[in-house]
Amino acid sequence: MAKEIDIADEEIVNKIFFVRNKKIMLDKELAILYNVTTGNLNKAVKRNLKRFPEDFMFQLNETEFKNLIFQIGTSNWGGTRKMPYGFTEQGVAMLSSVLNSDSAIEVNIRIIRIFTKLREMLLTNKDILLKLEQLEKKVTAHDENIQMIFSALKQLLNPPKTLRKRIGFKPDDL
Repeated sequence: MAKEIDIADEEIVNKIFFVRNKKIMLDKELAILYNVTTGNLNKAVKRNLKRFPEDFMFQLNETEFKNLIFQIGTSNWGGTRKMPYGFTEQGVAMLSSVLNSDSAIEVNIRIIRIFTKLREMLLTNKDILLKLEQLEKKVTAHDENIQMIFSALKQLLNPPKTLRKRIGFKPDDL
């Protein structure tokens, strides 16, 4: 059995970015996790380019790359000559067939599990947001009724101060 890779899940999650409406990991970050150079990772991918269609892997353009550096805050990619490649969840899965070492397979399994957890969390959050929206619609629909009830309660608690003619026996009338 291979030696377990000592990388925190949060460390992997922090390497997942959102570009072109897709969750991706950059080639440099994947190379660090797989313990290979970025050049070797990209060479292995280029030798197997048929396995990486556009929805599995794409090269970022300059604007996307600058936006990504801005999101991250600081650039640890100083002196990048080529725009990085971004790998979607399917692209990361395909990397396991290209990088065939025990540690690469183990890292790959961890990354896929994290992508799955993120997807589950997103679905859970969507369900919660949908339920909150439905609840908000119900409450909004009842607002007028609730206001009417409060208005009636206020009238009962503070009856109008009007002078009314007394009913019943009046000693003055004698």
